[in-house]
Amino acid sequence: MGIVAKRTMREALPGFVALCHPLPVFFHALAVSIFALLAGWPHIAWGAFVLVVLAHSAMQLAIAVHNDYCDRYLDAQSKRSKPIVRGLVRPREALLLSIVFIVLMFMFLLPLNPLALLISVLYLLFALGYNLGLKSTPLSGIVFALAIPLIPVYAFVGMGRIVPFIFWFIPVAALVGIALNLANSLPDLEDDAAHHARTLAVVLGMRATLLLIPLLIFCGVCIVVVLSITHLVATRFWIILPTLIVVGALLGSLLIFFSPPIAPSRRKSYFNLVVVTCLVLAAGWLISILV
Repeated sequence: MGIVAKRTMREALPGFVALCHPLPVFFHALAVSIFALLAGWPHIAWGAFVLVVLAHSAMQLAIAVHNDYCDRYLDAQSKRSKPIVRGLVRPREALLLSIVFIVLMFMFLLPLNPLALLISVLYLLFALGYNLGLKSTPLSGIVFALAIPLIPVYAFVGMGRIVPFIFWFIPVAALVGIALNLANSLPDLEDDAAHHARTLAVVLGMRATLLLIPLLIFCGVCIVVVLSITHLVATRFWIILPTLIVVGALLGSLLIFFSPPIAPSRRKSYFNLVVVTCLVLAAGWLISILV
């Protein structure tokens, strides 16, 4: 790794920003914000809302920084633009920064429901296990399937609203979690295969992965439709129908505009579109229940 002896603040600051993976963290913060607003609507406790979002954001920042710390040797071979590899951030600084974010997470969580703290710790353990080696195995998809459902549950619990229907999100979010894991693995598919990392996407291959991602989201849509039709979860028809139409259009876009093989330069765009599709499904379904 090209560690430099001295850095200017002008050089170091962009490195620390990149180390935090601001766009993925923003998506997580957005998801938690949406769920927390829906949990508190129409009488939102803004103090609890801020703490819920800040705690989850701090945790995601810790996970993102820790991920680059764990991957620094692999990145030195294939991703030389990474801030640790370039010497903009030293490994011990990255490790210390991730610990600082974890401490901040606990500080924000302490005033909230103890169950919110427990859920966050469980999510953090899944994520750290992923960073420390599980992401290089087919178990990576299972880790996402276990972790992603915790996000809406955490938001509702953190806002002090524990309702039975939120647990119906678990099977839908598990399917979405595997889809997100596969989409997140696509930009590194060739590098992972070259370094003998047996991620779920590597095991499946690009063609099967690109078919499975929309299929998993579609299965989540089917669960939502069945729950709505059977009234196991009551929804507003005038909200859930447009939501499903938009999700269907987004799934069609994934299949039409991203046929295999996807060029490496387009894979981040594909991942972002998958994230948007999942957010629309989750948020639209929740709104149709709560309004």
